[in-house]
Amino acid sequence: MTQIAGMPPTRVRHGVVVMALALAILAYVQRVAISQAAGPISTDLGLSKSEMGMVFGAFGLSYALFEIPMGLIGDKLGVKKILSRLVLAWSLFTALTGAAWSFSSMWVIRFLFGAGEAGCFPNLTRMLTQWLPRGERVKAQALMWACTRWGGAVTPPLVLLAINYVGWRWAFVLFGLLGAAWVAWFSRRFHERPADHPGVNAAEQALLAESQALVAHAPESWVKLLLRRQALLLCLQYFCWSYVWYFFVTWMPTFLGEVHGQSAAGMAGLSVLPLLMGGLGSLTAGMLPLWVSRRAVAIVCFTSVAILMALVPQATNVWVAIALLASIAFLGDMLVPISWNQCVELGQGYTATMGAAMNMFANFSGFLAPVVGGMLLEASGNDWTPMLWLMSGVAGLGAFSWIAMGAAGTPPAAAKE
Repeated sequence: MTQIAGMPPTRVRHGVVVMALALAILAYVQRVAISQAAGPISTDLGLSKSEMGMVFGAFGLSYALFEIPMGLIGDKLGVKKILSRLVLAWSLFTALTGAAWSFSSMWVIRFLFGAGEAGCFPNLTRMLTQWLPRGERVKAQALMWACTRWGGAVTPPLVLLAINYVGWRWAFVLFGLLGAAWVAWFSRRFHERPADHPGVNAAEQALLAESQALVAHAPESWVKLLLRRQALLLCLQYFCWSYVWYFFVTWMPTFLGEVHGQSAAGMAGLSVLPLLMGGLGSLTAGMLPLWVSRRAVAIVCFTSVAILMALVPQATNVWVAIALLASIAFLGDMLVPISWNQCVELGQGYTATMGAAMNMFANFSGFLAPVVGGMLLEASGNDWTPMLWLMSGVAGLGAFSWIAMGAAGTPPAAAKE
């Protein structure tokens, strides 16, 4: 542990990690809630499968479109200014989801909700980068993404409970109020720079000096950064995993109900398992020894996801299906902290912008996957096989993206992290 004049570093940075984890969980609770409420929403608003797919996709479309602007603003103005405003905005639209009266109104509300959430994870990544030394940052990224999955895992039974007691409309109002509470806490306790925090001593400032220098260093324009071959391939592979992952938070409960005859309670309970395993996958990636090639891990994970997803339509019962889906979530979510740490190594002073670009590609897939899925279901007479096989092929493309990235294209600092 770094010491100055015999004084150990304070641990204010750990409180910053707690704030980041709390927001990561909250963001996923608010975005995943709609998948469990899809049944009553469709019934009350008279939405078809295609229309519900477009409602799911509205979030992904706006999230993608607003990613880079929100990342650039965060890099220029700082995370405190941008996050406090964004969380209030998206929490307002979470609450307004309960006021929707038609397909059009629901689509617009979910689009605006996605625009607010677009700045969340790029700016949280910058926040962790400037407040943590390198070794702690990798573990914090893994823990943050594990918490997002676990937040998503507890959401189905939480939403079901809320719907049973207050109805789906008021359930979204309650979730929106949680965001306002986080902003009040964040605004009071967070400081942009460690040097400005009264609780940070000189030893902790020294510990974070390299991180402060990293986020201050921008060797090229953000446009040139995003056009680099490695940056484009990093974005493409994240698109591929997100295309698969969005199935878990959109169509999976419906799949379990229609194909495997699960009740609302059964769908909620089983939907927890893949997200729990995804969190474990993120943690596993964060605990890998530094000598393990992250590129090799990514290739193996994507290849395994492609094979397992192709087997899901052949599952003979719900337990086989959920075991396959849980394995897919575990392997796929190992990719997440690896990908976000690559954003830090590539982006440096444009960390939030690089993360935003990668997440933009991810959320274009978040728009396409549920919409294309709904269309395939209608075109095939509710046959789920084409949707699942398409996801298998997309995962295969993700593996080829990491192969094409090549060891020579990976910065030395990132190759072993």
